Amino acid sequence: MSWTLFLPELYFALTAVVFFALSLSARPNLRRDYLAALFLAAGGLLVALASVRLDGTLFFGTYRVDLFSQVFKVLVACGFFLVVCLCSELNGIDDRHHSEFFLFLTTCTLAMMLLVSSVELLMIYIALELSSYSLYILVPLRKGDGIDVEAGIKYFMVGAAASAVMLFGLSYLYGVTHTTYVADLVRILPGVITTPAALLGLVLTLCGFFFKLAVFPFHYWAPDVYQGAANQVTAYIATASKVAAVAIILRLAALGSDALFLVQTLIVLSICSMTLGNLAAIVQRDLKRLLAYSSISHAGYVLIGILSMSANGFASAIFYALAYLVMNLSCFLVVVKVAADGSDLKIAQLAGLHRRSPLLAMVLMLAAFGLAGIPPTVGFTGKFLVFVAAVEQGYLWLVIVAMVNATISLYYYIMVVKAAYLTEPESPPARLAVSGATRVLAGVLVTVMVAAGVFPDPILEVARAAARSLM
Repeated sequence: MSWTLFLPELYFALTAVVFFALSLSARPNLRRDYLAALFLAAGGLLVALASVRLDGTLFFGTYRVDLFSQVFKVLVACGFFLVVCLCSELNGIDDRHHSEFFLFLTTCTLAMMLLVSSVELLMIYIALELSSYSLYILVPLRKGDGIDVEAGIKYFMVGAAASAVMLFGLSYLYGVTHTTYVADLVRILPGVITTPAALLGLVLTLCGFFFKLAVFPFHYWAPDVYQGAANQVTAYIATASKVAAVAIILRLAALGSDALFLVQTLIVLSICSMTLGNLAAIVQRDLKRLLAYSSISHAGYVLIGILSMSANGFASAIFYALAYLVMNLSCFLVVVKVAADGSDLKIAQLAGLHRRSPLLAMVLMLAAFGLAGIPPTVGFTGKFLVFVAAVEQGYLWLVIVAMVNATISLYYYIMVVKAAYLTEPESPPARLAVSGATRVLAGVLVTVMVAAGVFPDPILEVARAAARSLM
């Protein structure tokens, strides 16, 4: 067994040990914690990139290292690094808990890396629980008026229910196939997929990951958790967590590629998620709650690529995961910098942003246009690829429903842009101080949102290769 296959996971395990040691310090040192996190997160991203070409299995075949898993590890590591970049002023977390904040952020990242490579049902379950419990702890760390505790309890209760349903589904899959290895499931399940027990087991198993992705009807936690958690924690939940969920849903959905009932179930969940998310987002006045309902609708778009059950569909879902990561992090860059004191950001507070900080206003505008699917952003290309994959499989009517929902979403995304550019503030706006590091980060995000939208081929080729390795 070559331990080099496990290099990214070992790196993040050692990073967690470092933050555990820092958390034992009697006196908090905020600068030390942030610089350590930034340096180690950058190192983690480089290690993940260097490990992309690795291929093999570990731990008696329960752990698969291939291009599919390694691409998602790069995305998770990238999400972790970018969220750490937003933590230079971590005002939403009590000073004495900064080390613990970075510790649990790291353990969650480690768990997600384990999740995307796991090819054995019990290992998948353990990795999912490790990532979930790290987030359950991160949400109530926010200092404030108690809304964080309420959000944390709701997150934990809904997550525990989804975990129980998933475990019940795993028992059905084992009972039908007499194996917990995904490779064996791929061989056995197609022959029994038409039986009620196999179908029910697969659908219930996916429920645990539908919770992570905030798919209807496991979406109820999202608005309150997004609003109740610290801004940087919400940014992590909205990006890296969703990327890992897409990866494992893709891996498990491939098991039921011949199951008409599974496809029909995903179609219903996709339509419900898109419609509910977009309609509920229209009335929101808090930007984080709006992004929460937006994430529910985008989960529906991702499911369209997954339910296509084709190499192009899976590749489009991988590309969409990258697009969503970049667009959402761009939105939260604005949230963190405008609400620098760690408070929630109302849409009305964006008034005059184009005068306070033209750069942040431009980042928000491009991110909103991308989420709405307006060209030439990466969001438009992602939606286009997902829709093309669905049409190729004969789901034209589903694409029409998705396009209607995308049109509805234009309203609330344009309201955000309107607040930043056209709404006049009640008092003369104070100019926002934007550091050089923030300017560089904003420039990188803007470049990726536009360049990946106009020239998607290099990323799409990698996504297609990753999808082929999965199938």
